[in-house]
Parts: sequence; structure tokens; C-alpha cells
Amino acid sequence: MPRQLDRTEDREGRRTGTVAVVVVTWNSAAVLPGFLDALPAAMAGLEWRLVVADNDSSDDTVAVLRKHAPDATVVETGRNGGYAFGVNAALRAAGAFDGDCAAVLVCNPDIRMTEGCAATLVAGLGAALPDGTRAGITVPLLYEADGTLVHSLRRESTVPRALGEAVLGNRRAGRFPRWSELVTAPGAYAGRTSPDWATGALMALSAECLADCGPWDESFFLYSEETEYCLRARDLGHRTRLEPEARAVHLGGESRVSPRLWSLLVVNRVRLYRRRHGLAATAAFRGAVLLRELSRAALGRRPARAAVRALLGGGGGPAGAAGAAGHRAGPSTGAARG
Repeated sequence: MPRQLDRTEDREGRRTGTVAVVVVTWNSAAVLPGFLDALPAAMAGLEWRLVVADNDSSDDTVAVLRKHAPDATVVETGRNGGYAFGVNAALRAAGAFDGDCAAVLVCNPDIRMTEGCAATLVAGLGAALPDGTRAGITVPLLYEADGTLVHSLRRESTVPRALGEAVLGNRRAGRFPRWSELVTAPGAYAGRTSPDWATGALMALSAECLADCGPWDESFFLYSEETEYCLRARDLGHRTRLEPEARAVHLGGESRVSPRLWSLLVVNRVRLYRRRHGLAATAAFRGAVLLRELSRAALGRRPARAAVRALLGGGGGPAGAAGAAGHRAGPSTGAARG
């Protein structure tokens, strides 16, 4: 059962206290100033502090932080241990595992929150949902730099959904809950909804969720770490909820164009599925994912070809991830994740 923590509340019953803004960086000097400039307006109405874990950047990331955010807590981890590794380092420095935070915002450094975004996300934490659970994770509407809505909501992986994406493509299949992990129906983004998980570029975590779930899973160097965390939180009664009045721009990642990153993303999807299902179901899921990548490889798509090699045992694991993570975590999303 979810753990109930004592929280100071205001007259309207809203929890009060410090909100930790947690950011993981890796060669993020180019995107940090924009993130930092947007923070004061985004955090309006909240007591907050910034905690940054830098995964051994080789550029001026730390110097940029010292200049533009002199009051921030900067944790220099000493190595690029992955995105979850960095998140955990920042959470520990913030005291989040010790109950020192009313809530935590986990952010990529290429996020640009709009005014009041954080307050809306934090206000949604703890809301009772129709199934008897509570919102332990809240996420905003995400937009690309050109204003295009990002389809950031996801359903849990299943064999039929993997097959549907292989046959129809994930965007077309996304209109049908049975046939795709990606949620593309416009109505799903029009109001408060509770997906199985959401992309981790920006998410608020309640103190109760943090207490029950503990650290992020560092065995996922890059990709699927937010999936695993959201599903684990859901298993413990803390659902993910979209707060559509909270909005942010995400400058984007490189996974769609980088063969190394795409292969890592695909392999980690199968790894996570294997943790939650039996051998037979995993074999079927892996086969459906392989079918999807084979169909795209036949069209000459290099990322799909790399994914096929990885699924057949030719790479894509953590050993080759550091360079891939660096590629994604530069101007795109920062940190060993992005």
C-alpha cells in the first residue's frame, strides 16, 4: 500500500514545502541558459530549489551553471553513469529520499516551461482518480519548438500493440488502444487523462511516490528508465496523470536519427518487457518488435538496421551506450539521457 506522509497544508488543503527541480546534464552548455531563464516564471508561486547532477561533462556545462544559477546545488558525479544514475544523484542531494521535499520536478535541460507550469503540475499531485489510486506523477502537454504537439502519452507494451505498430505504424495504430503503445487520439490530450506512462522530459513526482518507489533503476543506462519508474509507481498505487493546463516546449532528442540511440531504445523496450512477463510472452514480444524493425530496415532506414542487429545479438547494450548518450545529451536533451 502507498505510504502516507505527513505534509503541511495550506487553507485549501494543498501541500506546502520546498519543490526540488532536478536536472541531469551531460555536455548541456548550449541549452542550459534557456532552461534557466524560463525557471522563475515556471516556478511562480512555489518555494523551490535547483539541484543539478552533471554526468562528467567535457564542455562548459558546470561553468554555465555557476554563472547563471549560482545558488543551485551542483553534484559532479565524476562519470557518465546514465540518466537514472544522474537522477538518483540529484534526488539524494535534494534529500528527496529522506522526505525533505514536498515534490520533485525531474527535467531535461532542453525543456522550456511556460509560466505557472510547475505549480499546475505540483497541484495535481495526490489527486484521487476514479480507480481509487492517486496521481503520484504528473506531466504537462509537450510541444516541439515549432508548436507541434508531442504525442508524449504511452500505453504499456503488449504483444498485440507491438504487432499493430509493425503492421500499421505507430502513429496510425496509436488511434486504437489495442494496437499501439503510442497514444495519438487528440481527445487523450484535451483533458486530464491517466496513461500507463509518459515520456520523461518533464514530470512531477509526489513525496509519497518517491517514498514508495525509491531510486530510479540505474540498470537502464538510457531509455526505458522513465517507463520502468511509471509502471512501478502504478503498481504501488501512484498513477501518472496528464495536466493539460501545464505546458512546456521540448527541443527534442536524437533517437529517431541516431542508429546507436534507436537500437538502444528498442533493446531496452524488450529488456523491460522481459522483467514483467514470462519467457514465452517475451519471445513473442521480441519477435513483434523485430518484425517492425525489419520492415523499416527493408526501406533502407539505418536506425532500423542497427536495431535489427542489436535484437539479433549484434550490439545495442550499455557497453556502447556512452557515445550514444553523449550524442543525444548534447544540444537535444542534456545528460546521459536527453
